[in-house]
This record gives sequence, structure tokens and C-alpha cells, in this order.
Amino acid sequence: MRVGWKDLERIYYTVLHFDIKDGKIWLQQNATESDVGQELIEMGVDKEDIVLGLHPPYKRPYTGYGVA
Repeated sequence: MRVGWKDLERIYYTVLHFDIKDGKIWLQQNATESDVGQELIEMGVDKEDIVLGLHPPYKRPYTGYGVA
């Protein structure tokens, strides 16, 4: 998250946003170049337990990750 001031302008920007719902990790925002889903898998998280909430529900079954 980026928070602060630039001159007189307020900066409030979410770089990464995760939620945990019903035992699954929901990736809601990823403004990085990292493949956060893959990084979670490499840390031992099952692919089915990761939901790409940043994609609309109709696309999630095609992502290869979990669906809610």
C-alpha cells in the first residue's frame, strides 16, 4: 500500500490486496509485476485455495486457480 502526500495531493493506493474468505486466499489487487499466485503455490498453498478475485466470476473457472 502506498500512503502519504506528494505536495498537496494525498496518495492512497493499494499495491497488493488479499482477503481470506472461507479458508481461501482471495487476490483482489496486484499492481506489481510478480505472479503472486505462483509465489503462494511455491510457499505451499494449494492452487484450489487461491481465488483470483480481481477477475470477474465468469472468468475464474478458466484461470487454473480456485473458484468460490
